[in-house]
Amino acid sequence: MRRPLVAGNWKMHGSRAENTRLIEELLRGDEGVGPEVVVCPPFVYLWEVSRQIRDSSIVLGAQDVCAEAQGAYTGEVSAAMLRDVGCRYVIVGHSERRHLYQEDDQAVARKFVAVQREGLVPILCVGETLAERERGATEDVVGRQLEAVLALAGVAAFSQAVVAYEPVWAIGTGKNASAEQAQAVHAFVRSRIAAKDAILAASLRVLYGGSVKAANAAEIFAQADVDGGLIGGASLKGEEFRRICQAVAG
Repeated sequence: MRRPLVAGNWKMHGSRAENTRLIEELLRGDEGVGPEVVVCPPFVYLWEVSRQIRDSSIVLGAQDVCAEAQGAYTGEVSAAMLRDVGCRYVIVGHSERRHLYQEDDQAVARKFVAVQREGLVPILCVGETLAERERGATEDVVGRQLEAVLALAGVAAFSQAVVAYEPVWAIGTGKNASAEQAQAVHAFVRSRIAAKDAILAASLRVLYGGSVKAANAAEIFAQADVDGGLIGGASLKGEEFRRICQAVAG
């Protein structure tokens, strides 16, 4: 049985005061049951948020990581540093990193490995642009992104990983894949892993990320291969995020 997971990606939003209010709202609904809930604030707030959620069931995650372990990489943050401030999860390969910062599949794979080297769990993001979907290349793109990680880390690494399907055309646009479209890609992801290890694939958690809101969460999360969500803007609203978590629990 795969335990659902809902991760809130705060992106470059928030302040100390706003974060405190948001965490307080989330803690009011924290009963320690239901989905695993992860919050991923900006780097500068990780330590403070880790202290705020210390005695709760909410888990800390980071939005990115450096592939290098240490050295002269000004402005970067290593996986060991993230572990040191209490992170358990790290997002790698988010579409904004791939497209705004030109991170290619191999760079994402190296980050995946760096995260696992420190005993943390990568949330590997995969997904296609609108142009790629319109030309029928969704499976080619997602398959290529998965294969880069499989080639470097091996299929066994996915026993300690999460995959998040985020159609690029549905992030921050107000659009979202239909429940059926999401299910189709999630099933494809699971089938690619199953081709190498069917038992592992059955336990792999695959999240959907793409303009998920409380209003559409239940329909998306009801799909057989959707195990939760990677939530962007809606995770910045305490009540909305709680309702999304409740939808996956239901």
